[in-house]
Amino acid sequence: MNTLVETQIHSPVIEVADLVKAYPGVKAVDGVSFRVGAGEIFGLLGPNGAGKSTTLSLIEGLRRPDAGTVRVLGFDPATRPAAVKQRIGVQLQSTSLLPDLTALEQVALFARLYGRALNRAGALALLERVALAEKAGALPGQLSGGQQQRLALALALVNDPEIIFLDEPTAGLDPQARHNLWDLVRALRAEGRTVVLTTHYMEEAEVLCERVGIIDGGKLLALDTPGALINAMEGTSAITTAASLPAAALGALPGVRNVQTEGVTTRLQTDAVPDTIGALLDLARRQGVALRDLHILQPSLEDVFLQLTGRSIRA
Repeated sequence: MNTLVETQIHSPVIEVADLVKAYPGVKAVDGVSFRVGAGEIFGLLGPNGAGKSTTLSLIEGLRRPDAGTVRVLGFDPATRPAAVKQRIGVQLQSTSLLPDLTALEQVALFARLYGRALNRAGALALLERVALAEKAGALPGQLSGGQQQRLALALALVNDPEIIFLDEPTAGLDPQARHNLWDLVRALRAEGRTVVLTTHYMEEAEVLCERVGIIDGGKLLALDTPGALINAMEGTSAITTAASLPAAALGALPGVRNVQTEGVTTRLQTDAVPDTIGALLDLARRQGVALRDLHILQPSLEDVFLQLTGRSIRA
């Protein structure tokens, strides 16, 4: 399937072409190209170490590329960092909050670092925007993981940015905190802002992103809307079971293209569900194993990633 489809982007605010960044023994970013339109939620997907965070750091101007070009709002962040940083907001994967300052004080301090005069009412309004007004007087150590992520997002918004970069914004959060942060991202999009996020949660990308790029080994393997990438896998489904069966035997079943085991769950990617199910029942009977929690699932972005890379996004 054609997985690198660069559609016509209206008013691109980010343009990346043939981007390369290498470190001793590894090419972290290897010829990556894409564009992001104004007001779009764009996601970079991939497992840890795939090159997502490095790509973002090059776009943000935190690192210089070895080759290729980056334009953010028309500027090269490597040569015009101030022009770019005044108009973007960045939430890093792990934000080091100042332990002795309250949430309100941190917002006020970050605003001053951007040269903005933000009074108490303005700082409270920003905390209200991320549902943290009631924690204005709390220190970071008194905040939950989700609340700390929301405070980090508030700090990324103090300069009223046109583009917000979120690096693994929901990593380590419980489901409720993750959904709360999704609502905040949607609200930013509704205001006309552009959001670029990295994630290894495929569900997150399906829910939030208008387009996604799948990156692995520093290369961009796929680029399209989540729906288009999933539709390109027409005929491919997944079968999951909690039964314990030999991986080699499962991989030899008719129609099976990939076998993935995570915890007690085994996932078979197949393009011939009836044949696979029949052979799976025969295998379980020969092994004397009961097929528990057997489910047939329609294709998802997880299946797209498995087809492209042959491994789980959490590998």
